[in-house]
Amino acid sequence: MGTRRSGRAGRMRQGVLAMAVAGGLALAGCVGGDADRTSGDGGEKRDSAPMPAPAPALPNGGASQAPGEQQGQDQREFAPDHLSTFALDVDTASYGFARRTLAEGRLPDPSTVRPEEFVNSFRQDYPRPDGDGFSVSVDGARTGDDGWSLVRVGLATRGESADTERPPAALTFVIDVSGSMAEPGRLDLVKRSLGLMTDRLRPDDSIALVTFSDTAKTVLPMTRLGESGDDGAGRARVHRAVEGLEPTQSTNLEAGITTGYDTAVRGRKEGATNRVVLLSDALANTGETSADGILDRISDARREHGITLFGVGVGSDYGDALMERLADKGDGHTTYVSNEEDAREVFCEQLPAHIELRARDAKAQVSFDPATVEQFRLIGYDNRQVADDDFRDDSVDGGEIGPGHTVTALYAVRTEPGAGGHLATASVRWLDPDSRAPHEESGRIEAADLDGSLREADAGLQVTAVAAYFADGLRAAVPPGAPVDRDLPEPAPATPSLAELSERAHALPVRTKQVRELTSSIDEAAHLSGDF
Repeated sequence: MGTRRSGRAGRMRQGVLAMAVAGGLALAGCVGGDADRTSGDGGEKRDSAPMPAPAPALPNGGASQAPGEQQGQDQREFAPDHLSTFALDVDTASYGFARRTLAEGRLPDPSTVRPEEFVNSFRQDYPRPDGDGFSVSVDGARTGDDGWSLVRVGLATRGESADTERPPAALTFVIDVSGSMAEPGRLDLVKRSLGLMTDRLRPDDSIALVTFSDTAKTVLPMTRLGESGDDGAGRARVHRAVEGLEPTQSTNLEAGITTGYDTAVRGRKEGATNRVVLLSDALANTGETSADGILDRISDARREHGITLFGVGVGSDYGDALMERLADKGDGHTTYVSNEEDAREVFCEQLPAHIELRARDAKAQVSFDPATVEQFRLIGYDNRQVADDDFRDDSVDGGEIGPGHTVTALYAVRTEPGAGGHLATASVRWLDPDSRAPHEESGRIEAADLDGSLREADAGLQVTAVAAYFADGLRAAVPPGAPVDRDLPEPAPATPSLAELSERAHALPVRTKQVRELTSSIDEAAHLSGDF
């Protein structure tokens, strides 16, 4: 438990200000994905002025600020041990894989459970900025456990309407056709997903296909799709190439990614959005099998050409750790699909948001007031933490964020007895995807804003808490006879049992499809762990 400070629970208080970033992408034919997001009460207050960034001073002593940085007003800075800094992350694969595992009657391996990916699987109803950039929202509530509260930091980017003009996309799909992909729900699902994607891309978009098993080959070089009715149109060529995919031998993931990036560089289109999309169960067993070793071979393509990696995981037996590290270090994201409904969501909603960027190397820093906060802990983001001094070091890797994203971080916070006044300031820093100019935005929360119970809090905060508690519960739910991972963090204070959590989930004030699925998964986990 990190030693830091903060208060009791309550209503949302937000700092919502927008700063210019690059435009986004919405793929034609796909409906936007905000209909099922978790909604709050809509009555929150917004701060009328920007708050200062809490990070340490710039290396030059602060004599000048980068474009978009905030200035003036209260320049108070807290001691480094009252700062929490992490790279933004919108991955969701851990939650999807856990749900698949539970549905098959097994508890997931605790090492595959990442709380931030459970939390970020639920798109929140945070206010969106009027222009490009981020909004910052901060709220919280009391847990009822010995002065502990939960504080939620919410970041959001503006989405794009379906008719928004966007640059063409040049996508290189790297497809695992190894023997393990023959299992139902792997290569067959990938083929259906690619067919769905191809039919929804625009005529000026382009696709390349690379397959890999024990070796890799370019099945289709970068091909412009063209109009659907054109003779010999690229769209028909893509469909024929996809239909011809068949599983073969072992899994040389290194060869696939290396060939994929080579193909992406050769087919790179100036002025287009160039991305590599990896579709695999990530069970590498031939060639280089470590993420760092694989990424070393394509580092120039990543850095020089800005080609990022979007990983789509499939299969009941899935190389979660490898895929996550590839995506994190490949400046991209990862998700998981187990059925055609998941595939439609990924390829109609998530992929558009992951292709175009709103922000590069985005990091968040939360500064807790030592006069108010006794202890705090960030729940999750274990492998995304950044040194506090590196918040404004723009050479340090952060997260890549697209249009319409929300990012949530949840803190367990214990306040000093009777403390009042300022509790914390949350800031986000990012680089413009095109100019790489830095920008910052901040929001703050007061101790008085933590005056309500979690059970009566904003609906979105309640769902966030249940998702985070569920991840902690799964980490602790080790099957009988299985070894206990001593390296996993302790559960957050006031984490309920899975049986108690099931009751909370059933009582949530929102019953969207996502919330019903969450509740069902918690029930399954409680039964499998013997907690019912």
